[in-house]
Amino acid sequence: MELWIPITIGAAFLQNMRSTLQKHLRGRLNTTGATFVRFGYGVPFALAYMAILHYGLGRPMPSPNLSFWLWSITGGLAQIGATFLLVYIFAFRNFAVGTAYSRTEPAQAALVALVLVGETVTVGTVIAIAISVVGVMLISVARTELTAKSLITSIGSRTAVIGLMSGFLFGISGVSYRYASLSLAPSLPAPDPVVQAGYTLMVVIIMQAIAMLVWIVLRERQELSRVVGAWRPALLVGFVGATASFGWFTAMTLQPAAVIKALAQVEMLFTFASSVFIFKEHINRLEFTGCVLIVLGILALVLI
Repeated sequence: MELWIPITIGAAFLQNMRSTLQKHLRGRLNTTGATFVRFGYGVPFALAYMAILHYGLGRPMPSPNLSFWLWSITGGLAQIGATFLLVYIFAFRNFAVGTAYSRTEPAQAALVALVLVGETVTVGTVIAIAISVVGVMLISVARTELTAKSLITSIGSRTAVIGLMSGFLFGISGVSYRYASLSLAPSLPAPDPVVQAGYTLMVVIIMQAIAMLVWIVLRERQELSRVVGAWRPALLVGFVGATASFGWFTAMTLQPAAVIKALAQVEMLFTFASSVFIFKEHINRLEFTGCVLIVLGILALVLI
């Protein structure tokens, strides 16, 4: 088994855990505060990780170039924008439509990579991505009164457009992080995906934390005291989130972002496993069909 596969699956599991922890924080923090802890409380762990690699294991550090900074800034801003739009979708009554379209992220990442850097994927990979995307979209609307026909005809709606834009920005961030990491290779004695990914994450997460901190101070200063007061659970969110990000960045250094994003749909299976075995919730037929499609897409992707 290629290394990027278990790394991606592990990152997806940790991301699911981080999302669960963040939901618990929503009772103490607003959306901005709960989002900030993902970045702000992840900074110490990103710094510690790089310190261990450099000082503990003697791995040489890369020298960032202009290409690195351009890709990193683009990816960081795109991810913040995508997250904001995804949260904004939930303010709409028919938010399921927007959520479903935001799940087209892997397909849009492939398109972004093709346009920006001429990166291509095989026909088999495109089919695998399409299967998993359809599966996730089905799950997103499984508990609504929408039909497949109404989902297709709703593509021009405001919610759908915002969802597609969110997926598009997530696609840009994934491609940007991959090429930011790859741009560091020439400055090392030999390519080191672990160091390249860790360094990229460290820089990006610091930039995102600063950007969000400035926003909170200027626009939601009352939330700052609540963020500080929730430091214990927030540290756990930061640790799990940073660890998941180490996995994402490393995997995307090894493989195209579209491929990683497609395999990352396995997170939905972890979510449903928790629903069934822990919370004893019932899964309907459409959700089951979506899970089957995700599994088929992942198997096609891995076996190609």
